[in-house]
Amino acid sequence: MPTTVEDVTAKIDAVEIDPRSGLALKEKAIEGELKTTETTQEKTNEAKSDPEKEPNGATFKEEEVPVEVEPKTGVSFPVKLEDGKQLKAVGLRKKSMLGMGIKIYGFGIYADNEKLKDLMQSKIAKAPSKPTKEMYQMAIDSDLGMMMRLVIVFSNLTMNMVRKNFDEGLGAAIKKLTGGKNEELTKKIMGEASDDIKLNSGSVIEISRLPGYVLQTKVKGEIVSKVESELLCRAFIYMYLGDDPFDKDAKEKFGASMLSLF
Repeated sequence: MPTTVEDVTAKIDAVEIDPRSGLALKEKAIEGELKTTETTQEKTNEAKSDPEKEPNGATFKEEEVPVEVEPKTGVSFPVKLEDGKQLKAVGLRKKSMLGMGIKIYGFGIYADNEKLKDLMQSKIAKAPSKPTKEMYQMAIDSDLGMMMRLVIVFSNLTMNMVRKNFDEGLGAAIKKLTGGKNEELTKKIMGEASDDIKLNSGSVIEISRLPGYVLQTKVKGEIVSKVESELLCRAFIYMYLGDDPFDKDAKEKFGASMLSLF
């Protein structure tokens, strides 16, 4: 490319002249600075072109959490929660309406794996060939940390329908466990949940049994109830692991996971 007058002028201005000899004193240094500037710019551009590299050359990528898919609904459940609880089984809650089985929600059963393992091994000396009623009953009666994550799949579900469903389910479970009714207790699990809460397909309800027989309910991430009651905790887990569970396949998967702990 031809040298322009401006190029020559800029170069002359950039060079310091020795007044005695008329020779350039700092041309090489300036050229070095220009080269350094060019090299720095090249490195900056290279770093920008690779967003997965940190300045020290290390690479980072967002960690993917493994999931298990409930086959009847297609709902995905993470195999491990942030608090360490592990997924033990997935299932489907169906409700009979107008003679049809309507899919209400997919669910995942989570448990504190180490405490469940300690419980099983402390009560049962040798692993049975298949899950026993005693094993399920230990999981129901204990206060080890468990959580049911419910993901709504029925698009027309309302908070009032959810409340009624749990009142019926818990009422039946309490009657099985005690032989009587306790309507006041059954209404506490969703008692403070506002009817204004919108439940769309994909909305999440999490019901946790916390140590000390505390049953905590979250709807779309907000705590709506926290009740300390051993009977309520037992009745809630009974709905999923008792004699007439919401999903028999899910109960069997949970039983198989208990056997694997021996």
